[in-house]
Amino acid sequence: MAIPPRRYKIVLAYDGTAYSGYQRQDNGVAVQQRVEEVLEIINHEPVRVYGSSRTDAGVHAKGFVAHFDLVQPVPPANLVRAMNTRLPPDVRVMRAAYARPDFDARKDAKGKEYRYFVYNASILPPHLAPYWTFCHRPLDVAAMQDAASRFVGRHDFVSFAANPHRDLETTVRNIFAFTVKKSGPRVTFSVKGDGFLYKQVRSMVGFLLSVGKGNERPEAVTELLEAATPRTARVQTAPGKGLFLWKVWY
Repeated sequence: MAIPPRRYKIVLAYDGTAYSGYQRQDNGVAVQQRVEEVLEIINHEPVRVYGSSRTDAGVHAKGFVAHFDLVQPVPPANLVRAMNTRLPPDVRVMRAAYARPDFDARKDAKGKEYRYFVYNASILPPHLAPYWTFCHRPLDVAAMQDAASRFVGRHDFVSFAANPHRDLETTVRNIFAFTVKKSGPRVTFSVKGDGFLYKQVRSMVGFLLSVGKGNERPEAVTELLEAATPRTARVQTAPGKGLFLWKVWY
């Protein structure tokens, strides 16, 4: 009698600098590809890994959740060691656990937190360059926090998202919290919500930076949300390298 596959839940951390994003695509190497290549070796046959999100090219992750099934079950602790031995150094499995057979890393997620990092000074230290977006102009943190608070709640975020080139049921999302904090030259944007549209976080941060530089008013966030029209050049997309998928909760 055949043994049914065993489902696993893993938490990944990765430096997205060298990748085209999490999800496999034709224009470059993706994190998903590297994880599936390693699991195929361990499982002795192909494994499809399903992620909790689709991070963009250059975006990083600290708490990315994924699930998959193995026909060759491995204790979770052993699986972590076996995968990390074979994965490139910029991708790591932080934790692994058995999951219920119907667990779905994307559909079962109750919320996600993203953090975006900006280094606001005259010079960016080289060792921070892959993970921090550089801004030499002074930023009004109070104005950015005022603007960020206007994103909180249930809104149509079509004005703050890029075209994903796939059908969406809705562009309405619920933002639970959005904070902007500055410590010395380091500015951290933290946003929590039930889900995010394609490039939504980077678009929101890009607009907040326009507010911080004095190019936009905080009230403009409310105006754009209420207009609910497709994004224009007025909403800039912040670079991918400053963004981290920080946590997914269930």
